[in-house]
Amino acid sequence: MAADATVPRVHALLAAAALLFGHSADDRPLSATRVGEGPVKVLVVGAIHGNETAGRAVVRRLRRARPAPGVELWLVDSVNPDGIRDGTRQNARGVDLNRNFGHRWRGGGRPFDTFFPGRRAVSEPESRAVRRLVRQIRPAVTVWYHQQLRLVNLSAGADARIVRRYARAVGLPARILPNYRGTATSWQNHRYPGTSSFVVELPAGPLPARAAKRHAGAVLAAGEAEAAGFAAAAAPRPRIVWRGIPFGSTRRAQMRGYARRHYGLGRATLRDPKVIVEHFTGSATFASAFNTFAANAPDVELHERPGVCAHFVVDRDGTIYQLVSLRLMCRHTVGLNDVAIGIEHVGFSDAEILGRPAQLRASLRLTRWLQARHGIRRRNVIGHAESLSSPYHHERVAHLRTQTHGDFARATMRRYRGRL
Repeated sequence: MAADATVPRVHALLAAAALLFGHSADDRPLSATRVGEGPVKVLVVGAIHGNETAGRAVVRRLRRARPAPGVELWLVDSVNPDGIRDGTRQNARGVDLNRNFGHRWRGGGRPFDTFFPGRRAVSEPESRAVRRLVRQIRPAVTVWYHQQLRLVNLSAGADARIVRRYARAVGLPARILPNYRGTATSWQNHRYPGTSSFVVELPAGPLPARAAKRHAGAVLAAGEAEAAGFAAAAAPRPRIVWRGIPFGSTRRAQMRGYARRHYGLGRATLRDPKVIVEHFTGSATFASAFNTFAANAPDVELHERPGVCAHFVVDRDGTIYQLVSLRLMCRHTVGLNDVAIGIEHVGFSDAEILGRPAQLRASLRLTRWLQARHGIRRRNVIGHAESLSSPYHHERVAHLRTQTHGDFARATMRRYRGRL
């Protein structure tokens, strides 16, 4: 413990974008850069072995990234600057830092042996510095880059879903490596159960820019997935009353035909929604809106089936009704039906709905829950009037590519998103 006291405590510096968290055996600084801010921390270490440095390219790319809301990246170029200087696996004292951590440590060998673990567990200033950093920021996910086995390690104690998702994103196999003693990942996963620390073994040589981009994207996706899970825990499911409209085989076949004409898709299912679109019904009662959606009549604008509908309707008193399964597409927004969930609000204007507290509170609860469940970013919660500005908007029918509506205009949605 006395050795830890020689470096300022990390928590006093967490507000800074760059953080000095320790020094190497030869007194080189160990620093971390923070990108983003939020409750979900992701730690990325470019190199722990001085002769395995390709991961530093990923760290450099992530310094320019914009993580998802709620995600805070902590980026460490290397925890072994002395080894990088000398081109050695070990630090300046001949210790393999990835055998020096405290979980299942075992001694043996001499300095500069390939896997020399040090004279005792956590004997090295670099290992102690990493321990302090991890204790203070408590990362939900930690990625350690190594070379040159070309795989992503299914590290014991890490969430296999996170590891496999990362592996798919970068095109590497997810494999189990031997349970080496004294590694950083084994210590983290043992000491902080529920978090995921894992190794990415890159190919030999420098990492090409395209590959660095893929790995950076996989890191960001891991953080975003964790943030969605965190938000889900903080956004409980509101009370929802099921009032399903008829959506049998005929209507599903019509929806498949619509999706083929408008999006080039041969399915009626809604997969991985990216957008939530807010509407108002232009009617005074839920019953009126329900009857319109249930009728499955050709719409008055395009004269095609299936008829218009929405997944949810929020009534004036705040009751939330679900009309259509979230597994199905619903016709509510031209150009977005294949990627969007539709929420209707009983009423005749934006101002009316924003001025009705019970209805607005229920709408926000529903939208937050859907965001958390599907990982939908706040900027992709839009009003119907904003449909053309969505990056997900696409429409094959030429004369419909500029078609939109006036409900929930941009000024309204600025206020609404602010409440989210």
